Amino acid sequence: MAEHNYQISLQWTGNVGSGTSHYRAYSRNHEIGAAGKAASIPGSSDPHFRGDAARYNPEELLVAALSACHMLAYLHLCAVNDVVVTAYEDHASGAMITAADGSGQFSSVILRPSVAITPESNAEKALTLHHEAHHLCFIANSVRFPVRHEPVIQPA
Repeated sequence: MAEHNYQISLQWTGNVGSGTSHYRAYSRNHEIGAAGKAASIPGSSDPHFRGDAARYNPEELLVAALSACHMLAYLHLCAVNDVVVTAYEDHASGAMITAADGSGQFSSVILRPSVAITPESNAEKALTLHHEAHHLCFIANSVRFPVRHEPVIQPA
């Protein structure tokens, strides 16, 4: 079994003068980056938790990671199974529940990929490859909540 390691950097940019002197005294803004990457990702917390709605929050990034992982596994499977994808779009959503003590967890994520394939490609095969992609997705295999998919296959 091979081990792969990933490093990111995170810098809090939300000190607006008095640090974390109290709950409302600071911004939740931060920047996420990695060595060799062209740009950083602007992050914050969910607006419900005093975050900046114009920035990505960790919950959105988790849903995005699941969506991207599924897509990459799916495109690979299509390429090796003679299914020619010409377009792929996903409108994924995640549900998180919070407890009275402030803790929380995701209860589910739903991926809704819309895939365009060439007329010569087998639409049934294109549909069933989503199940295998789910099985191969590193991120989906790492979470403890259900990740469902509701794919739509369309001829290009």
